[in-house]
Amino acid sequence: MSFQLMTDTTSDLSFEYYETHDICYLGLTVTMNGKEYHTEVKGEIENDWFLKQLQEGAEPVTSQINVGQFFEFFSQYAKENKPLLYLAFSSGLSGTYHSAVQARTMVLEEYPNAEIRVVDTKMAANGEGLIVDRAVKLRDAGKSIEEVETEILALCPYVRAWFTVDDLHHLVRGGRVSKAAAVIGSLVNIKPILDVDPEGKLRPVGKVRGRKKSLKTLADNIVADLPNSEEQTVFINYSGDKAAAEVVKEQILAQANVAEVLLFPLGPTIATHTGVGCVAVFAIGATPRV
Repeated sequence: MSFQLMTDTTSDLSFEYYETHDICYLGLTVTMNGKEYHTEVKGEIENDWFLKQLQEGAEPVTSQINVGQFFEFFSQYAKENKPLLYLAFSSGLSGTYHSAVQARTMVLEEYPNAEIRVVDTKMAANGEGLIVDRAVKLRDAGKSIEEVETEILALCPYVRAWFTVDDLHHLVRGGRVSKAAAVIGSLVNIKPILDVDPEGKLRPVGKVRGRKKSLKTLADNIVADLPNSEEQTVFINYSGDKAAAEVVKEQILAQANVAEVLLFPLGPTIATHTGVGCVAVFAIGATPRV
């Protein structure tokens, strides 16, 4: 029996990608200036317009996908008796995963034979997207839902993420890093380097002087732990600075013979917490995150 792959819009793949690869999705909600925007609705909130609002001082907030939304969505597949594998936004950054787990329990009470599997990717943005992409390849190769889930669970700890932001204001405002950590970014021309820890939380891990050095550090760090590079697809996200993402891409390609490097803009949910100027790079590492 075939199965349905599902994710959420925090994976920051394009709507075209979801449609082409038959991936269903839900989205978190962004509230700005008293208005709610639903990130799963194509065209409701455009990236360029949203980044302009951030530059003009807007301070949006995000809301997780709630239990009711998941219950309604999961129930559709339970009624059709179609297995569903949901690859979720990191539980270290949102309550979305826990909402999905609660909804799954409720659906199984009503449809005890339903097959709904929920995986905490402990990743965000294209780190989550990379995991979705791997699941697509496994599914398309004929793997069963059980096989895909098993391989994805084994893969998740090895997904590496390195990113930099122009400043830590939005990450502090959203509670993703501490105020003490923000001191790093307050120094003149000092750029923070962050990663994602084993629990799926963001953490500052270093600082460098200048934007150029910060971008080189992203490329160097991802290449330093890149096994079987010729088989790897590296993902790069950016918020408002595609040229910087292209620089990182070029630096990676100069050091490693990777299969491809894909660039996607950060969506509004993640950009709410990074601000304008974030660049993030993701790949499968040789060693698990520690």
